[in-house]
Amino acid sequence: MDRYFKRALPHPSPRAVITAGLGAFVAIAALSLLTTHANLLLLIAPFGASCVLLFSVPASPLSQPANVIGGHLLATAISLGLNAVLPEAWWALALAVGLSIAVMAALRLTHPPAGANPLVVFATDPGLSFLLFPVLTGAVALVVIAAVFHRLAGHEYPIKHS
Repeated sequence: MDRYFKRALPHPSPRAVITAGLGAFVAIAALSLLTTHANLLLLIAPFGASCVLLFSVPASPLSQPANVIGGHLLATAISLGLNAVLPEAWWALALAVGLSIAVMAALRLTHPPAGANPLVVFATDPGLSFLLFPVLTGAVALVVIAAVFHRLAGHEYPIKHS
């Protein structure tokens, strides 16, 4: 039973804890300010979860730019397509989530927060423009903010591939 409660992550330094929280604050504040003052929709709930990866575990393969942007785009595009042709039913939503995860895995663009995008799409029934604003623009903005933030903090992001 102990294995269910044992933490796999190492103890973070106080600097890592502060950096993670501050980075997420900066990213969501920037998207929120742009949404409010530039009248551009750039926020969806899954972006909060993306910030967990981008700022707490930036070296994770799941946090890399291709995964963040690609995962959000794939999951949203699949969900918009299925939402347009399938009835409003529990199984349609489940299919959208399952298919999104399968395609992200097959293309090596897995980004766990993007698994929530089908829930957003099916709950709000947005138009095709949702793919551009907030999904693509917001995901790109998060990656740019994370790259600048980590550079200023002296961290490597994105990771260099050997």
